[in-house]
Amino acid sequence: MLGRPEPPRSRLGVRFAAVGLVFVLVIGLLTTRLFYLQVMQGGYFAGLAEANQSATVALPAARGLIYDREGRPLAINVPSYVVRIRPADLPYPNRDAVVGELSTLLDIPSSQIIQQLDSYANRQFDQVQIASDVPSDVARILIEDSRNLPGVAVTVDERREYEYGSLMADVIGYNGQVSASELADLSGLGYQSGDELGRAGVEESYESELRGVNGQQQVERDASGRIIRTVQVTQEPQAGDSLELTLDVQTQQEVLDSIDWALNYVHLQRAVMIVMNPQNGQILAMVSLPTYDDNQFALGISSADYQALLDDPNHPLINWAIGDQFPPGSTYKLVTGSGALMDGIITDTTQLQTAGYLEIGSYKYYDWNRKGFGLQDIYQGFAHSSDTFFYQLAGDLGIDRLAQWAQQWGFGARTGIDLPGEVPGIVPTNAWKESVFNQPIYPGEVYQAGIGQGYDAVTPLQLLNAYAALANGGTLYEPQVVNRVLAPDGSVVQDFQPKVLAQVGVSPSVLEIMRQAARDVVTSRTTTLNLTDEPIAIAGKTGTAEFGTRDANGHLPYHTWFVGYVPNPPNAPFDASATNSQLAILCFAYASNTRGNAAVEIVKYFLQEHYHLGIDLTRPDLLQAGFEYAGH
Repeated sequence: MLGRPEPPRSRLGVRFAAVGLVFVLVIGLLTTRLFYLQVMQGGYFAGLAEANQSATVALPAARGLIYDREGRPLAINVPSYVVRIRPADLPYPNRDAVVGELSTLLDIPSSQIIQQLDSYANRQFDQVQIASDVPSDVARILIEDSRNLPGVAVTVDERREYEYGSLMADVIGYNGQVSASELADLSGLGYQSGDELGRAGVEESYESELRGVNGQQQVERDASGRIIRTVQVTQEPQAGDSLELTLDVQTQQEVLDSIDWALNYVHLQRAVMIVMNPQNGQILAMVSLPTYDDNQFALGISSADYQALLDDPNHPLINWAIGDQFPPGSTYKLVTGSGALMDGIITDTTQLQTAGYLEIGSYKYYDWNRKGFGLQDIYQGFAHSSDTFFYQLAGDLGIDRLAQWAQQWGFGARTGIDLPGEVPGIVPTNAWKESVFNQPIYPGEVYQAGIGQGYDAVTPLQLLNAYAALANGGTLYEPQVVNRVLAPDGSVVQDFQPKVLAQVGVSPSVLEIMRQAARDVVTSRTTTLNLTDEPIAIAGKTGTAEFGTRDANGHLPYHTWFVGYVPNPPNAPFDASATNSQLAILCFAYASNTRGNAAVEIVKYFLQEHYHLGIDLTRPDLLQAGFEYAGH
């Protein structure tokens, strides 16, 4: 007899068993992990928590100030609200919301904030500066809403304020925040995220003196990264030293006013004007146009505004007084004339026949007036700026000997001025052309070199320094724009003394001849017209230099130059043997293309203002467009 079959096992029971097994396994894993974290790694995480509560942060040092020679403040520090983010304290899920709110309140694109944060992806514990000079009402909102803005800190820092803005920008420069990429090289020098670094002018060249030394303080933070309290200051900050410049604000303004006056009549793409004391190389004024306002950078220049400066075809961020080189034109005849006198090719009584042009083979090398001046000695040749006179001297000297005399006057080498970005210029030689063009110098190129055309290239400062040496008896000084370095208490840290670069290898008698020739430039009225009617006995040299591409009428654009000096006292009769001039001046008008020499007219305006002459001999009609003056 068969028994009854057993009932099927309940599926529900199987499911309960499976769930129970999984539960036991999960509890076991969690218990094991909890044991590992609390027992095995407890000390490690406790240390992290303690580190999160206690941190060492920098106490920024006050940057040194900048004054002009009369003690007028040029660059000072003013309080400014600054917003920073510590990426480690900003949870990633909160980032978009926090960035969005900051973008709205600070009027900064979210993409710009994120880009700044991403640049510090490998430095999560650094304070990343997002905005400076934040309005007080916005700063107050951010502080009050800090619990909803993890990682965001608002502090009161110092920012730079430039009292004269664009007037002094090319000499003073500006500061910029240290970038994440730069910190790799600068952190060893004590720089931290958010620190400022000099980017141009004396702000850059005297960065180590100006920046000071940051202090340190120990603080406690809450879980959101906010500083709860300062535990102690472990190192007091040391303020940076200040600078007293050689420049004078009033003279600088007179220079700018002179160029602005000319701009009423002629469009100048670029212009440079420098005033120097020939007795020590001190720069009294230096203006380069176009320029920029360094307060744009101090306030936090926008990407669009900075790009506009970079895209400007006339490059306002370049100091054209030292940052580029140009053909010097007839001002270079100082080199050719003094070299020929020193080498005995001529004496001051030697007369050479000038003509409308000289020929080499089938090539004609023209004088600027196309007629020549007949028989000329060095005084007349220099005064009339006769090209064919100086072609002959250059041909007799040869390119390499001409280059040696140019180097005696400081051309082809940086002057050593205490500003960044100086270029050395070009003095052509046979070896130079072989190395650059794989060709020898041709005879016609020697002619061109003798009148400052062709391959010759100088900076405006080099040219002024050469004529300052002519004025002072042959000493080439290293130009300087900083007079003294001052400690925070006003005591003198460093008092710069005039630094001699070299003695020009030209005899006193030849220097006296060239000084008289420079005075004859003015009194002959050939190239300077009524400059001689000014009640001061200025001596100097004009110049023009053609460049670029001819227009539809066959004209080349050209620059105009004037460089010279004033006797001491200014109203004294001219004496070619005197070497005590206190003021040398240069003006360079890029692509002026005017009926007369634009640089001469600008210098006239300056002299009348600077010396309060009470007359106006300027000729605005000579600033009209025209090509009559090319080659003078």
